[in-house]
Amino acid sequence: MFECGSCVRAFPSGWRARDQHCNATGHDLPAFECDTCDLYFPNERLRLNHMRYNGHFQDNASSCSSIAGEYECNQCSWSFHTEDDRNKHYIEDHLYCEDCDRNFISLNNIRMHLNSRAHRANSIKCPFCTASYTTATGMTHHLERGACPNAPNLNRDQIYQFVRSKDPNGLISKNTIAWHDERNTTYVASGKSWNGSSYECYFCHREFGKLPSLNQHLASDVHREALYHCFQPSCRLEFKTLAACINHLESESCGAVRFETVQRRIGDIVNSNRMIRF
Repeated sequence: MFECGSCVRAFPSGWRARDQHCNATGHDLPAFECDTCDLYFPNERLRLNHMRYNGHFQDNASSCSSIAGEYECNQCSWSFHTEDDRNKHYIEDHLYCEDCDRNFISLNNIRMHLNSRAHRANSIKCPFCTASYTTATGMTHHLERGACPNAPNLNRDQIYQFVRSKDPNGLISKNTIAWHDERNTTYVASGKSWNGSSYECYFCHREFGKLPSLNQHLASDVHREALYHCFQPSCRLEFKTLAACINHLESESCGAVRFETVQRRIGDIVNSNRMIRF
């Protein structure tokens, strides 16, 4: 049965009804859905394996077929009818970047490489200043640490309040009581933290050679409450900053959402009154 990739609603009448629903709501199709049947998978490699084993490539698809294509893989004997399909094959099956002539040890690693500055322009712009970034993570980190010259008072807590106001059902934000207590709390170490050989953190017992280094540690988010979580039911990892949550989603490590979808939706998350959705 075909399902919506965002709200997981099922459509017994078929893919046309599902696609119409996604077009009307702005929801996404399942990230790694078979081109022919209603099955979908946690990653592209499994999807392609399923399609090859079951012969589920569409009749007009340009992917690998029994008819030789003009674009040959230099890693194996397969050939393809378009350069784009060959590039996808390089990435998913060989973990190989053709432009850089470089192999990677995992699908996640090559995706991070392809989404890095080496392959992407600075297309994500700060909504308040002229700064631009390669990914949504970079722009979010810029805002959370108060680095925007036109919004210097923005920080982790203010962004959480804003995100929470647009995420009443807790898609990515946690409704945590502890945050209300910690946002007005500042930890500062004194000479009393010296244990005879170093300055020791009271919370995690990590040791530092200098008192300012310990205070820098205490001023960070290390001992703060987790404010966000992944919305993938099988994942639910928690994060202390929005940037860390966005970075996790961009990685596609749990298949919650596609990298490009995160880039499209980041503006709605940090600078609009729309409810948060993916």
